[in-house]
This record gives sequence, C-alpha cells and structure tokens, in this order.
Amino acid sequence: MNEITKLSEEMAAHLQKTLLPFWSSLRDPRGGYISLVNGDLLRDPEAVHGCILNSRILWFFSTAADRTGRKDLVPLADHAYRELLRMKDEVHGGLYWSISPDGKPVDTTKHTYNQAFGIYALSAYASLTGNGGAHSQAMQLFELIETRMRDAGGYLEAFTENFSLAGNDKLSENGVEAARTMNTLLHVLEAYTALYAVSGQESVRKRMEEMLQIWEKNMWNGERRRQEVFFDRDYHSLIDLTSYGHDIETSWLLDRTLDVLGDDAVTARIRPKLLMLAEAVLAVADPQKGVPNECERGRVDESRVWWVQAEAAVGFVNAWEHTGKPEYLAAAANQWKVIRHSIVDSRPGSEWFWSVDAELHPLCRTLADP
Repeated sequence: MNEITKLSEEMAAHLQKTLLPFWSSLRDPRGGYISLVNGDLLRDPEAVHGCILNSRILWFFSTAADRTGRKDLVPLADHAYRELLRMKDEVHGGLYWSISPDGKPVDTTKHTYNQAFGIYALSAYASLTGNGGAHSQAMQLFELIETRMRDAGGYLEAFTENFSLAGNDKLSENGVEAARTMNTLLHVLEAYTALYAVSGQESVRKRMEEMLQIWEKNMWNGERRRQEVFFDRDYHSLIDLTSYGHDIETSWLLDRTLDVLGDDAVTARIRPKLLMLAEAVLAVADPQKGVPNECERGRVDESRVWWVQAEAAVGFVNAWEHTGKPEYLAAAANQWKVIRHSIVDSRPGSEWFWSVDAELHPLCRTLADP
C-alpha cells in the first residue's frame, strides 16, 4: 500500500469511527448542536450556540454525506440548516454571532467572517440536497456582504446589529485591534469559491478575482515568504507576526479557488506564491511534533494547536500533488502521526484536544470544533 492510500484510508476510518459519531451525539432536540463539552467530557446543554460553530457543523455533515454517500447524515445536515435559519436577523438581515439554545439572540454582532461561514455552509448544503432555499440564502448573504460590509478598498470586519461599524475585538489578537484581517479575506474568498462552484454567478467570480488581487498586493510578503495578518484600514501591517497555520491553510484554500476559477494566467501568477508558503511552513515542521502555532516578533509559540496540525496535513498533501516532492508527502504523514498520537483524545466518547505543548502534553482539554 502506498503512503497516500494509507493516509487516506486511516483518515477516512477516523472520520467514520470517531468524528462523525461524536458530533452526531451532540444533536440538541431544541435545535442545533450542543456547543460546549468540557475536559471531563461533560456537556453543557445551555451553552450559547455560535453561528460559526453551527455553520461549520452544517458544512461538516453536508460534505461528509456527499463524500461518503451516507444518507443517514443528511438529516443531521438538515438539523444544522434549520438552526442556521434561526440565527438570521429577519429585520436587518445577516446572521447573528450567537443565539441561545431556544433560539433567542445573545450576541447580535454582525461580523463579515461570520456571514462568510454561513455562505460556505449553505453552499455545501445546497450542493448536497439541491435545496433552492439554501442557495437563495447564500446569495442573500453574498449581496449583504457586498453592499453593507465592505468599502472601496475591500472587506471590513465587525458591525452592530443594524450595520454600523464596530470594534473588531472578536478577530483581533496579539495586542492589536485590526480594521482589516487576512483571516476574514481568506474565508470570504473560501465562501465565494464554494458559492461560485454551486451557482456560477459572474458577480461572485468578479469578487473572487478582486480578492486575489487584494491578497497579492496587501497580504502576501514575498520577501519573508509569509502573509501579513492584521492591518489598519489602509493595509498597513500592525504587527510582526507569522501565522504558520494560516499560511499553510492559505496555500491550499487559494489553490482551490484557482481550480474553480480555471484561469491559467491567474494560476500562473498566484500558485508559485502558494507553494512558497507551503515550503516555508515545511521548514519549521518538526517530524515528531508537528507545526508550531506562530512566531511573533521573532519569538516562536511552540504550542501545537489542533487546527494548525490539520491544515498542515492538508496543505502538505496539496503541495505534494503539485510538485511531486516526496518531502511533502512525508511531512503530511508525520502530521497525521502527531494528530493520532497527541491531538486525538483517546478516551471513549471524545475527539480532539484543542492544543498540546511543545512536549505534546495537553494544554487545554476543551474539545475542538469541526
């Protein structure tokens, strides 16, 4: 058995035996899914339901049902879809940041990042089910972002319930508060890529092409082979920060965008930069310990966060597919070993730890979201 087949089969088995049963068990009969499981595996049925989490759950079950052919997963996607509809503001439009388990708004912030994940999830669900209502909801969110949540320079971040500009504390870290972030642009582009794949709308395609230009001009740092992360409104970088997880994530997410666009000239311009991101992250990946979290002002955070390890596994496979270099496939296999042995919580009824330290001991026993 070759390495890529082995990886694929082991990951598929983990999906079927661990991840799908865990998230299926969190179905809340009142709506949505229980959103908090603590380190002792105790569930809090009264924890607020976050829109980003529910959107990811909707994408997760929709995509899993599509890829595995398991029809029993479709009702779980249906359940998450109904919950997403409860998160919609029927007066002002858009999706709330969070609601209570019984469907009442808790945090009425309207964040661009949040709307993007709604589009991503709705597009996956529409692709799975052919649900015209889901496609219509996704297009409404697209129009909302384009008319209420951007300016001439690109995408803004956080807004109040009625779309007055608000502070971006939710997506700012490392002691800065950013007017624009790489992370929001990345996930709006991810969402529009999924929407364009379903809809073929030319208006969506034009915005995808524009976002690639914004990324290339303002976020790509060729000299340092990384992305800048946090910006003021004029795209001045606010901090010396390398986010290894976002860099490897971008290397394959933007590659997916290039595939969907199918423009050879754009691909020729952008793909070499994406491979440079993958190469830079490969250089810091430890075969036994995986990829560190980030490097701020020259100081490396050596913790290993679940999503960084997962994105690295995907990103290294993607780089191997484009280059054929065996070191990328070996790095993906090493990432999977780190995940299996140190990130996966082996207790029955559990799934993944949020993070581990440099010696691979759990730092936080709160479980990850999909």
